[in-house]
Amino acid sequence: MSGRPEKHSLTLKGHRTSVSLEAEFWREFRRIAAARNMPINALAAEIDAERDPEVGLASSIRVFILREALAST
Repeated sequence: MSGRPEKHSLTLKGHRTSVSLEAEFWREFRRIAAARNMPINALAAEIDAERDPEVGLASSIRVFILREALAST
C-alpha cells in the first residue's frame, strides 16, 4: 500500500471537488466504475447523493469500495 492519499478532482452536479484516497482505492474505484460502464464522476455522484451528510465523501467512497469487495467474495 502506498500510504499517502492522492488528491484528485471530481465533478459532482457541475461542481468541482477534491477527494483524497490512497492509490489502491483510486484503482479499485476506477475498476468498479468501468465494470458498471459509467464515468467515475457519475459513480462518485451516486455515492455522494446516498451518503450521510455527517460522513465525508472520501470515507463514503472507501466504505463503498469495501462493500463491493466483500460482495464479490
